[in-house]
Amino acid sequence: MKPIVTAFFDEATNTISYVVQDPNGKSCAVIDSVLDFDYSSGRTDTKSADDIIAYVQKEGLQVEWLLESHVHADHLSAAPYIQERVGGKIGIGDRIKIVQDTFGKVFNEGTEFQRDGSQFDQLFVEGDSIMIGQMRADVLHTPGHTPACLTYVIGDAAFVGDTLFMPDFGTARCDFPGGSSETLYASIQKILTLPDETRIFVGHDYKAPGRDDYAWETTVGEQKAKNIHVGEGKSKDDFVEMRDTRDATLAMPKLIIPSLQVNMRAGQMPPADEQGDVFLKVPVNKL
Repeated sequence: MKPIVTAFFDEATNTISYVVQDPNGKSCAVIDSVLDFDYSSGRTDTKSADDIIAYVQKEGLQVEWLLESHVHADHLSAAPYIQERVGGKIGIGDRIKIVQDTFGKVFNEGTEFQRDGSQFDQLFVEGDSIMIGQMRADVLHTPGHTPACLTYVIGDAAFVGDTLFMPDFGTARCDFPGGSSETLYASIQKILTLPDETRIFVGHDYKAPGRDDYAWETTVGEQKAKNIHVGEGKSKDDFVEMRDTRDATLAMPKLIIPSLQVNMRAGQMPPADEQGDVFLKVPVNKL
């Protein structure tokens, strides 16, 4: 089956969100939505999410799932906002519980913050499958960037989140808590066992050197042949050395502090105080 895939690019965070539609009906899923956030003012905006909602409504689609590939460190999820307006169940990998435990401590969330994934409607493990209309989505656990990363294989399309980027840009960083370059290499090899013609849709694009346009669709065959980090049969040892060396030079994503606090809560803000005001914490020397 070949799902209808519509991409929404958010230039502020270089994130691509997707509406994935059953070609035989009006059922769809939204993958990795974005809530706009201006860190300097602390203000949120819903333009990116509203673009998705407008498309869904214009096409008469029924949102059945709001899928997260992982707990994003570079943008806030708009899943609850979209759910409130057009429905859908929010799903993420079962290892979210590890991420919640790790960052619940970093942000000193206390015992009132549940670390059991109960903020989400569905937690997925390797081998799970769900239906989007008549279209089946299979779940691959592909950790390495984070412990909870998933790839959703829907018909001839695989949505890999941050695990792989376009072939000329390479692969995801592995230096966040719970990340591992060795684990990422194994996860990528799992993805690359899919048929060569499988379409791969990546979670971010940053325009590789020499490329003038943003891009987000490639194939398993192209990744195997051309990915600058893992293509042409590059060994695990070479990949691990390259990835760890490169990661040591990278700065933290500019939205990592608000993103983690919101996304580990399934896109919800922390609880308001007695006056109804919401605050995000900035841990000092913790990341």
